[in-house]
Amino acid sequence: MEKNIHEDCGVAMIRLLKPLEYYQEKYGTWMYGLNKLYLMMEKQHNRGQEGAGLSAVKLSSEPGNEYMFRERAEGKNAVTEIFADVHKHYKGLSQEQLSDVSFAKTSLPFAGELYMGHLRYSTTGKSGLSYVHPFLRRNNWKAKNLCMCGNFNMTNIEDIFEKLTDQGQCPRIYSDTYLLLELMGHRLDREVERNFVKAQELGLTKRDITEYIEDNIQISNVLKTTMEHFDGGYVICGQTGSGEMFSIRDPWAIRPAFYYKNDEIVVVASERPVLQTTFDLECEDIQELKPGQALIVNKRGEASLQQILEPKTYSACSFERIYFSRGSDRDIYKEREKLGQQLTERVLEAVNYDTTHTVLSFIPNTAEVAFYGLTHGFKEWIDKRKVEQITALGSNPSEGDIHQILKQGIRAEKVAWKDIKLRTFITEGNSRNDLASHVYDITYESIEPYKDNLVIIDDSIVRGTTLKESILHILDRLHPKKIVIVSSAPQIRFPDYYGIDMPRPEEFCVFRATIELIRERNMENLLHDVYEACKKEVAKPKGEHLNNSVKAIYKPFTIEEINQKIVEILRPQGMTTPVELVFQSIEGLHNAIPNHPGDWYFTGDYPTPGGMRLVNQNFINYYEHEHLKHNMS
Repeated sequence: MEKNIHEDCGVAMIRLLKPLEYYQEKYGTWMYGLNKLYLMMEKQHNRGQEGAGLSAVKLSSEPGNEYMFRERAEGKNAVTEIFADVHKHYKGLSQEQLSDVSFAKTSLPFAGELYMGHLRYSTTGKSGLSYVHPFLRRNNWKAKNLCMCGNFNMTNIEDIFEKLTDQGQCPRIYSDTYLLLELMGHRLDREVERNFVKAQELGLTKRDITEYIEDNIQISNVLKTTMEHFDGGYVICGQTGSGEMFSIRDPWAIRPAFYYKNDEIVVVASERPVLQTTFDLECEDIQELKPGQALIVNKRGEASLQQILEPKTYSACSFERIYFSRGSDRDIYKEREKLGQQLTERVLEAVNYDTTHTVLSFIPNTAEVAFYGLTHGFKEWIDKRKVEQITALGSNPSEGDIHQILKQGIRAEKVAWKDIKLRTFITEGNSRNDLASHVYDITYESIEPYKDNLVIIDDSIVRGTTLKESILHILDRLHPKKIVIVSSAPQIRFPDYYGIDMPRPEEFCVFRATIELIRERNMENLLHDVYEACKKEVAKPKGEHLNNSVKAIYKPFTIEEINQKIVEILRPQGMTTPVELVFQSIEGLHNAIPNHPGDWYFTGDYPTPGGMRLVNQNFINYYEHEHLKHNMS
């Protein structure tokens, strides 16, 4: 439902393990790797629509020839644009030339063996082509060239910046991507120099030294000495100019990465069904990178899994499963379905068990599977009720009575339709709000006015702006007896700092409603106490255990009290239809998604020290900003 909630990004990598001639002969084109990268990126378009980039490395190129290539673009059509730009290099060539592998290897850009792609969603508010991955660090030594991209957000950039400046470096940009590139590039330089010294000790000279270095680079050394410093959720992918490829997952397993290997390819993607569809694989063929683990492919094409960092508390992100990832994944589909089905009893309570006068629907598109789960739950309840009613008729029921019972069923309709984004070019407040109310349209006469309850299920309710500006306003036109808004996720109470665009607590309708309750009940002292507790937490020395002091603001209130206040603050002016909110429980979340226990959005239990520090600091910032506004007024 939330149009502005974005995840960091998606990644895709492919390493060809055979000569380009092999793919030309078997698949009819040496562009096999490039084409597969395009498919992987398009299949992950859901993960990034602000920009995209790709890179390629050509092995065995001679000095004086380019061997690392990159294309980047901004906007929703970036994937199409970057691949169109690549193919512009091949315009005017005859079919004979395009089929000539020797010509491609020596003369055509992007005719390589290593490919890497990235789809971007910003979580920093920064835009521009310079922020689009992959990032590239150049050097005259092949082995010192580094191209890097990732799905990540780091929580301790201040510490990393301080570390680099203490070493005498002077970083040009204060961002996690740039600092990661520079730190990793620095460690790659040291690894090259380590091998340079060894080559000299072996009596090697000139280009023999270069070959020795490229054949003996240990990317694991680079990763261990780089990633030990970072706190956050990440999957980092990279290529070197000499032909190394790697992908590493954070030790808490917050962000996902999947891989597949056979004798032709090694591939990596952020989502499993992407690999299944692109390479015609079964679920069981594909593996998931483990916490702190790296998949490394060396220049010779030898792939290995190496434990770079010690695994921490397993905290794979549950919200990714609920909202961002492709619902075509076998397990994600079942999880979303179960999230919806588990809400059956609470929805029935909300409509007073009146299934005859209740219409079920959903807000497209990610909530559709949870909707199916809810309808399955309703069907099971109605079927059980039918059995009880037929049994109660006795041994000689009339055909009419049985027919009347069997007529009972689920009423499900496509009530809400999302229209084009009408307001992107409007800035004036009143006009913008008016247009925003028409982002969704409704199926008129899909319910019986003033008699039917309308149940709308969504995957999450985050800021609540779409509910206030559009959904509730447009649904009210149908004049239902009652509107029940159902979230298949629990109440989102805390920001994310690991790659999803939810950084400030005051943006959440749950937080705002709680603050309203505190003020209504003259409990402002609680806010001050939490503020002081947060200051004590962030003042703790690095390495000391941190607590989330912000949790205390929610303790005085029940979920139902907060729900009622949310309805009050989101209800459009003039709306009279009763509205009730139903959220998933924390227990229900973990029951439906048992293998992804990361729930910090809902519970405030951040898995990393950096997350804990930031949640306290953000409340400090919020409290001080509110007091500044109050003093100025």
